[in-house]
Formats: sequence, structure tokens, C-alpha cells
Amino acid sequence: MSFSICQVQWEQAAPLLRNVREKVFVCERRIPKRIEFDKKDRHAYHMLVCDDVSQEPVATGRILSTGEISRIAVLMSYRKKNVDQIVMKGLLAIAKDLNLDEVFIYSPLESVNYFRKFNFTSAGAVFMEAGMPRQRMVCAVEQIKQANYYLTH
Repeated sequence: MSFSICQVQWEQAAPLLRNVREKVFVCERRIPKRIEFDKKDRHAYHMLVCDDVSQEPVATGRILSTGEISRIAVLMSYRKKNVDQIVMKGLLAIAKDLNLDEVFIYSPLESVNYFRKFNFTSAGAVFMEAGMPRQRMVCAVEQIKQANYYLTH
């Protein structure tokens, strides 16, 4: 199975990005649309992964110029195919292009130990977002280990 990844702008690719994120976050995770789609989308750098055979969008993620990585979504039927790694590699390439020193993720609390395996460290207190406890996790761009990544909102 092969995939294509490209950096896209919200204005041009919003229907494709929305399709993936609605299936993952709104339908599966029950996150309200008003929370899922925020004003940050227009200013973020988005990655879109498509299945080369079907040409359908299967994954997405975004990074802000502040280094915040979020909205990593992979359709359920593609989660065992390491598509999340493709998204992360694309986002990290953007981080390097932006000359960012570090990136951060607001991790679901149950995934903190998972991210620690990849050199992310906890920063600050646990907080609530979209009804779920979160922990800010940070990592220097040059220290991130490539591996399977957890879906993040």
C-alpha cells in the first residue's frame, strides 16, 4: 500500500481535511464540531495523506508557527499502516523549515507515557480540553524519535 503526502492550505483543501477530521474526532471521539474546527485552521500548516489507489484522503495533521502539533487524524482502517508516521514526518519537516527549536503536543493524559518514549517531556499542569484531561508535552525538533504516533486532537 502506498500513500501520497502533501502540504496543503486550509482555503484549498478544507473539504478533504474536514472529511477526515469529522470521521475521527466528531464521529468517533464525539468532539463537538465547534471545538474541532477552530480559527487556528486558517493559519496552520496542514499535511494531507491520500491512499494512492483510491485517491481518498486518509489522514491529516497540522502544525502552527508556534510549534503546536495537533489534529492528527487517521481513518480507522489505516491506523495499522503507519500512516501516522507519514503525517508526523511531514509536520516535522515543516517545523524544520520554520526553524523551530521545539514542538509541542497537548497529549491525552493516558498517552503521556507513550509520548515520553519519543523524547517528549511533560510541561506544566494537567488541564481539561473538550472534556478530556490533557498534558502539554514538548520536545526539541532534533530529538524527536520517529515511531508510531498516537492520534492527537
